[in-house]
Formats: sequence, C-alpha cells, structure tokens
Amino acid sequence: MWLCSAPMDDVVALADEYMDLMFDADPVTPAVLGIDPERTGLEDLGEEAEQRQWRALTDIVTRARAIDPARLSAESRTTRDVLITSAQARLESLDAKTLEFCVSDGMQAPAASILTVLPMIPVATPAQAAAHLERLRQLPVYLDEAAERHRVGIMAGRVPVARGVRGAIEHIDRYLADPQSDPLLRQEAPDGAADFDDERDRILAERVRPAFRRYRDVLETEILPRGRPDEEAGVCHIPGGDTIYRSLIRVHTTSDRTADDLHDTGLRIIDDLAREYREIGGRVFGTDDLQEIFRRLRTDKELRWNDGDELLDAARAAVARAEEATPEWFGRIPSQPCVVEAVPEAEGPGAPPAYYMQPAADGSRPGTYFANTYKAGERFRHTAEATAFHEAVPGHHFQLSTALGLTDLPLLRRLGGFTAYIEGWGLYAERLAGEMGLYSGDVALLGMLSNDSMRAGRLVVDTGLHAKGWSRQQAIDYLLEHTPMAEVEIVSEVDRYINWPGQALAYMVGRLEIERVRAKAEEAMGERFDIRAFHDVVLGGGALPLSVLDDVVSAWSTAGQVVSA
Repeated sequence: MWLCSAPMDDVVALADEYMDLMFDADPVTPAVLGIDPERTGLEDLGEEAEQRQWRALTDIVTRARAIDPARLSAESRTTRDVLITSAQARLESLDAKTLEFCVSDGMQAPAASILTVLPMIPVATPAQAAAHLERLRQLPVYLDEAAERHRVGIMAGRVPVARGVRGAIEHIDRYLADPQSDPLLRQEAPDGAADFDDERDRILAERVRPAFRRYRDVLETEILPRGRPDEEAGVCHIPGGDTIYRSLIRVHTTSDRTADDLHDTGLRIIDDLAREYREIGGRVFGTDDLQEIFRRLRTDKELRWNDGDELLDAARAAVARAEEATPEWFGRIPSQPCVVEAVPEAEGPGAPPAYYMQPAADGSRPGTYFANTYKAGERFRHTAEATAFHEAVPGHHFQLSTALGLTDLPLLRRLGGFTAYIEGWGLYAERLAGEMGLYSGDVALLGMLSNDSMRAGRLVVDTGLHAKGWSRQQAIDYLLEHTPMAEVEIVSEVDRYINWPGQALAYMVGRLEIERVRAKAEEAMGERFDIRAFHDVVLGGGALPLSVLDDVVSAWSTAGQVVSA
C-alpha cells in the first residue's frame, strides 16, 4: 500500500489504515508528496469531520494497544509505538482546537498554509491537472469552514490574538492586490491539458479570490474586534489554556516534560552559551563583553547581505560544501537532490527565515530549501551557514529524504511527523557541521551560536508566553537581551510562538536527546563506536518519538552492531 514494500502484519496493516485515515482527512498531503497527485479534495475543517476523525483515531489507538508487543519483531514493536504516539498526538491536536484561535499569516494558519502548499503539488499529466482544478474549486468551502471555526472558537472564549488576525488580513490583502503574482498560477499546463490555464484563470477569478476576500472580511469584521491584546498573547489566557498547552508540549516534544522544566532548561543553556560567545567573540571582535558582542553582531554592516541573490548564493555554497563532506559521516546518502530557492515574495513578511519542503515521492519535485530574502539587507550574513546545514544538508534534507527512501518500512514510518525528532535532528546538524569542519570561520561559528541562542530562548519564551502569562513585549525584550538576533527576526519569531504554541520547544528538546543517546552509545561501545553507523541508525527508522529513539539506539549499541556503508 502506498509505495511500501514492508511485509504485512497486524501492526503494518493498522499503520496503513491510519495513513489512509490521515490522507482522507487531508487529501492535499498525499498530493503534495507525490504519493497520489490525482487525489482531489482539501481538508474538511468542519466540526463534524473532526468528530468523525476523532472517533476513528480513538479506535485505532485502542486496537494498536491491544496488539501484544511481545509477539512482534523489533521493527514491528517500533512501528506499534510510532503508530500509538502518532494517533494519540493527532487526538490531542484535535482537542486543542488551535484551528479556532491560531489565526495569523504564518504557515500553520489555514489561508497562508494553503497558499504555500497548493503551488507545490505536481501537475504533470492531464489527470493531475484535472485533480488540481478540482482542488481550486473547493477552496471557497475550505475558507468558509475556516471562518466558521473561528466563530465557534469565539463563542467558546477561544479568542485569537488581534495582532495575528491583522497579519492574516494583511497577507490576504497582498495576495488579492497582485493577481499576476498569484502563487496558485505557479504550475505550468502539462501536455494534453491545453485548457488548464484558461480554466484555472476562470476559477481563480470567479471563485478563489472572491472566497479569500470573503474570508478576509470575516476576519476584519467579526474576528479582529474580539481579538486578545498583546498583553494576553499566551494560551493561558483562554478557557482551558493550561490543559491545551500541556497537550501541545506532549505533541511537539513527544515527552512529558513540564513547562517549568523546559523554561529552566532554556535559562541554563542561555547561560552556558555565554562562555562560547566570549571565547569566539574575543577572536572576532577583540572583546569578551557579551552585550558588546551582541551589539556588533546586530549592527556591523559587514554582517548584512547586499541583496537576496547574495543570500541565496551563500546558502547554495554551504549546501554544496556539506554534500561533499557527508560520505565520511554517513553510510547512507540520499539520492534526491536539494535545491535552494527564495521564499515566495508574498509570503516573506510572515515566513520564518528559512524552511524546507521534502521531495515528492514520485520524483516530480526535489527537496527544496527556502531562504527568506524579504528585507535581505536586515538579515544576518553570519547565520547563513548554520541555517543551511539545518534546513538542507546534513539536516532536514538528509533526514527527510532518507526516510522517504526506506521502502521496507510502512509509509507511517517514512512520513512520520514528530517535530522533536525532525527539528532536533536539524539543530543537531548545526553542531555536527562544526565537527565536520564545514564552517568557514569564526564569524560563521558565531552564527551557529546565534541559532543556538534562538532555540534555547524559545524554551524560555514559549513557556513564558503560554504558561507564565508573559506579554508579547516581555518575550521580545527577553530575546533582545539574551540573543544577538536582529529585532526584525525576533518580532517575527515571537509572533510565530504566539500563534503556534509549543512547536518551538521541539528543536532544543530534540537536539538534547539526540546528543544524550549518542553520548550513551559512545560510552557503551567505546572504541567500537562508529559515527557513520550511529547516524545511519538514527536516520534509518524514519522519524521516531524521542523515547522510541532511545530504545532503538540502546538496542543497537548494546548489541554492538556496526552498520556498514
């Protein structure tokens, strides 16, 4: 089922049933991944569809727990654990109702996400073209459902932050103001579908843009006036917010760590980073004063880009350098290429500094590292290399492409979405790049530390906002004092944390766990430890919950197995 050659047993069958359920709930996912690009439909955002999905997920969890792990192979036990954690996380995500109150111009919000993802769906045949036109026809229903869910949230007191709503309105305004640059025009008509362009133009003009305008007006007239102020930015300010945040911590970190524990961990890492800043900053700037190092990193004009093209060229050079070095550190090298592109212009103001889109399973789209060139002259030159290593090689591109190629595993394991594992690997890759000798010098190492500061700061700020009641300005002020990030990026980051509660915790939590299991394996294996084999074990099972990753690495290191290239 679905490009999988895994042997079928009860667990694999149930894992495939789960994936079918998820694909039925969100047909865009199998389309954009190239698994089923002819599948029509968009995600049904309605409450009734959500309740049907909730019941089906509950049934899957019950049946998976009923399977005796003692009679399973090691691989099937891992699949069972992945399945239970995945389905349970989806249940908790549905219960959190974030669709109702997380309204913004960010990638997790309904309007911005659909404008980001739909242009990436492969349209290479007449059948795929027909399916894509049908998706566009369904966009008005999708947006109307999103508007209705926002109304439901307001009735229940789950009110969005007003600033995020304004950001969503401004994003739609930019979209509507420039029809010629509509990202939904990006796909070219395939051979045999001569009427594709004309029909798409008609659908966009007559159905899609009016629907976006209607959704925008609902945001402005019904949602914005009821929005929370910046002083009440966290979910702790909505009914049931404490419970919601505890659930989202579990979803994004695959752990039971508490907000207080995570907050304290962030504070400790911020303090530990100061020593490294003073050491490297002393070599670069001739001072070990932390605030002076931060000031120089923020204000030195030599550490800014001249334009977006220069930014993209540097990202491409870093990726090429990493690709050349990886055979010494990995036994398994993914075959899919990684390309570097600019974040689409209309999405730039609300997009993160960078993000990665994995390749399509059918090879129709390469893995793509998107770098944000919006206000390139205000973005930092010194963080470019660390960011490229995180998003591309040996980070997300390596991990996600490797997982996609594991055709002996069920599709759930190849497409698993455990944020702590995925983003933990990306952050681990930034430090690993230092071990690999990939950084061009001390300035780039300061960029690595800057990224570390941001991810440690996230533990402090995300928990500060959503568990401790911090205002938006408190969060901004903390990052201005304790990281060398540019203010434009700090503001964007804080707004992201506000509108995507808990997600930002995953990065540092995941990295710390990967580093911990590596250290444990090194101690257990001694001279038998092989870094290439360790990386192949970590990446060789697809995305895993952190507790399952510990089990897999422990089993490998205890057995003393060495994976060969």
